[in-house]
Amino acid sequence: MVNISIRYEGSLRCAATHGPSGQTLFTDAPVDNHGKGESFSPTDLVATALGTCMATIMGIVAERHQIDLAGMKIEVTKEMSKDAPRRIARLATVIDVPLPADHPDRELLERAALTCPVHQSLHPEIEKPLDFRWVR
Repeated sequence: MVNISIRYEGSLRCAATHGPSGQTLFTDAPVDNHGKGESFSPTDLVATALGTCMATIMGIVAERHQIDLAGMKIEVTKEMSKDAPRRIARLATVIDVPLPADHPDRELLERAALTCPVHQSLHPEIEKPLDFRWVR
């Protein structure tokens, strides 16, 4: 169990402190939703969580199989719904894997990304297209 303590700072800004490490991050409402957009929005953190979770789970699998993924890049593009209620409609992810397309553990690594806890936790109505680009 992990505790996150959140303090509303005013002006649509929050400070969130990670209990185990004491690290703090800030969120701001986006400009298109009455905010200043000076930091990640809460929904930006969902997109960030998806990409970093995929990278982490792929990294765990890669380490287990002595595969070097250093330099892997992930880009997540978040799209909000046009209708009410405001919500995440789509999280399109592109993963640049620094390995050849014919790598023997390709399927293992792709499956690892798809089984990350964040991907598995997102609402099924959120579109989650995923594109692997094997770039070596």
